[in-house]
Amino acid sequence: MTNGDIFVGEMIGTAILILFGAGVCAAVTLRFSKARAAGWVVIAFGWGFGVLAGAYTAAPLSGGHINPAVTLGLAVDTGVWDKVWIYLLGQIVGAMLGAVLAYLIYFAQFQANVRKTGTTEGTVDEPVPTLGIFSTIPEIRNPVANLMTEILATIALVLPILALVGDDRVVQGVGIGPIPGEAAGIYGSGISILLVSLLVVGIGLSLGGPTGYAINPARDLGPRIVHQFLPIPNKGTTDWGYAWVPVIGPAVGGILGALIYNAAF
Repeated sequence: MTNGDIFVGEMIGTAILILFGAGVCAAVTLRFSKARAAGWVVIAFGWGFGVLAGAYTAAPLSGGHINPAVTLGLAVDTGVWDKVWIYLLGQIVGAMLGAVLAYLIYFAQFQANVRKTGTTEGTVDEPVPTLGIFSTIPEIRNPVANLMTEILATIALVLPILALVGDDRVVQGVGIGPIPGEAAGIYGSGISILLVSLLVVGIGLSLGGPTGYAINPARDLGPRIVHQFLPIPNKGTTDWGYAWVPVIGPAVGGILGALIYNAAF
């Protein structure tokens, strides 16, 4: 597997992840969307399907990590670090690309994010802040609690991933994707990616309430950078003061998940 394969695979896979994830958030949030106010369950499944599509797409090229926390966890577990920077670069670039694509799909809805006076006298439909479409925002801003939530939620992601892939986990190679020529077992069949996707849905439903469950540094940082520069009317703040939490928390959680796995198994 070449450096180019890893970069392209992670870029495309992460772009698909964010396209689905930011897309479902836009669908639920923006006015003139047929899915507006569809709710948290829809968001959780949208992100889960994004993991499914992105990881399966990237798997033949890079192993389909599409998450720096997963890459760091696998590196800690295997001791192989030489390709990590390529994975991280591909993931950040892919996350930015996916955010731009989601913006283009909902371009008309974003442009309609203006103060709108209703037909009934005195009614006004205010524009909505758009950061939550691209990145996470805590319901209660408490950096210690928010950081702890992200660390624990990411451990709940990485620890089961390592258990699912077993001895076949690698940093370079096929990673958590299907292995060509392997026909037996969960890992060889590639069904592990489906199980990880369902795991992400479960994390969203159970652990996502406090912070919006970044559990992926690239998923939050890449779209946040894009949000800073997109010409969205009334888009609100990009909230850089909070941006470190969904980066540091998942990174620490990924490393701790691998250390726990190695210590226990």
